Amino acid sequence: MFTGLVEGVGHLASREERGGDARLRIGVGTLPFAGVVQGESIAVNGCCLTVVAFDDAHFEADASNETLALTTLGALPVGAVLNLERAMRADDRLGGHLVSGHVDGTGRVRSVEQDARAQRWTFDAPAPLLRYIAKKGSICVDGVSLTVNAVDDAGFEVALVPHTVAHTAFAQAKVGDAVNLEVDLVARYVERLLSAGAFMTGAGA
Repeated sequence: MFTGLVEGVGHLASREERGGDARLRIGVGTLPFAGVVQGESIAVNGCCLTVVAFDDAHFEADASNETLALTTLGALPVGAVLNLERAMRADDRLGGHLVSGHVDGTGRVRSVEQDARAQRWTFDAPAPLLRYIAKKGSICVDGVSLTVNAVDDAGFEVALVPHTVAHTAFAQAKVGDAVNLEVDLVARYVERLLSAGAFMTGAGA
């Protein structure tokens, strides 16, 4: 599990095709990397990846066909800037929201507007995901925990404070860029519980 609070900004150092999927080599950049171990999880632009090898400045992770097809990782060019977060510990503060690192789909940056010292970012999102996105709810965009300010028929809006822009890959993002989206876990479980309840009610009628 993760919090959606980005710990460092790295980059995609290389991609090696391996039997139809890929081995990614990621430069850790500003990510605190002391004590890393093989097998631990690191969120890369919101995608939970497993460390299979590492040195002082890089780690390697395998990305399956599913990951490459359903996230932005399959199309990112070598050198692309990446948001990085190591998995949370049981005694960590939960400053963002609970993030699984299992991306639900991809969206796209629709617009960026200055709003005093902050910025208003609007993202287009796939229709199947919009049902889970609510005003003042939480969403994870490229691994960053954000609060939804508004929702329309095609997407949603968030506000990025200067610290978030300066310390994440959003500093390099632009209109039209694809982003990974993970909706709030609570919304998905509520839907599942309600649908199960409706099914049970119908079965017992």
